[in-house]
Amino acid sequence: MRKVCVVLSARPSYSRIKSALGAINNHKDLELQLVLTASSLLDKYGEVIKNVKADNYKVSAEVFMLIEGETLLTSAKTTGLGIIEIANVFNQLKPDIVVTIADRYETLATAVAASYMNIPLAHVQGGEITGSIDEKVRNAVTRLSDIHLVATKNAVERLKRMGEHPDTIFLTSCPSIDIASSVKRKEELEFDIISKYGGVGADLDMSLGYIVVLQHPVTTEWEEAQEQVTKTLRAIRDLDYNAIWLWPNSDAGSDGISKGIRIFREFEQTNRIRYFTHFPPEDFIRILQHSKGIVGNSSVGIRECSYLGIPTVNIGSRQMGRERGKNVIDVGYNYDEIKKAVRKQWENGHYDSEVLYGRGGAGKKIAGILADIELSIEKSLSY
Repeated sequence: MRKVCVVLSARPSYSRIKSALGAINNHKDLELQLVLTASSLLDKYGEVIKNVKADNYKVSAEVFMLIEGETLLTSAKTTGLGIIEIANVFNQLKPDIVVTIADRYETLATAVAASYMNIPLAHVQGGEITGSIDEKVRNAVTRLSDIHLVATKNAVERLKRMGEHPDTIFLTSCPSIDIASSVKRKEELEFDIISKYGGVGADLDMSLGYIVVLQHPVTTEWEEAQEQVTKTLRAIRDLDYNAIWLWPNSDAGSDGISKGIRIFREFEQTNRIRYFTHFPPEDFIRILQHSKGIVGNSSVGIRECSYLGIPTVNIGSRQMGRERGKNVIDVGYNYDEIKKAVRKQWENGHYDSEVLYGRGGAGKKIAGILADIELSIEKSLSY
């Protein structure tokens, strides 16, 4: 039986790979080894490990490697510490394949450790284009990877142009679409958001409609994070719409985002915003489905929301270059632009579904590929 070690580092990683975890776990020729690291273990970032265990996945190892501080220095140090600690885990588990997801610094640590230990590496979501340092990390992980599990046709072509051998590139679509396609929209939300998840801030009347806001720092603009989020906060406040506001991921600049939110809550409070740390993947999709749209710079507005037709206002450079649908309006960190775009999307309503990132079924495809592919750690440019 082939041992497949999947390394999760943060809350978005779980939604990006959850359907594949189930398919790997249920495959007769595969044994799932699940390693949780970094912010996925910490309460302030939603403690994703609780969701993982609630979904009945066995956690093979926990790697506490996140050096807090949310600066460029702590990100670099976390990457280095991650290589050391994750290598120890691989030495104990002895996987046949390692799976890493997307483009975070923990992803790079996983890729380096696996490569130097001669373990074949499979990368999910390579070949995509975005802004920030994510682009560099994603492409570096591509060069270290032996198997590419890719979300879009354009991403496949980019990997070929990068010199990756066509036989190692597989168009699986995005596993996060599996969740979006499985959560059927009902006329009313099946649970009360505040009763189930608490949060802090205003006691919202959800029957009036609401938007979801999720704004992360941009690593190459990390010192501007507080100023950037403050513009968004003030624009949302002055629109006077109900808003469900989610805490950012752990990145350089996250402290600036958090500080901006706390200062706003203290001195510029509104009775129309409530703040939450985290929602599990399926409930997050349900909350989005019943919203008037999402605002910020999360890739969920580009991926899942294009499939679901949910209006998206994408702010700033973080998703620059990523393939997007008609549901997206791009704006800068500008108060007036944000207000105008959010108002337009609120009034527009939902869009037609687009399948840029697939129709579902990625998880089973990924499990099948990992079970059947001939493993190799030898590679060279394929121009």
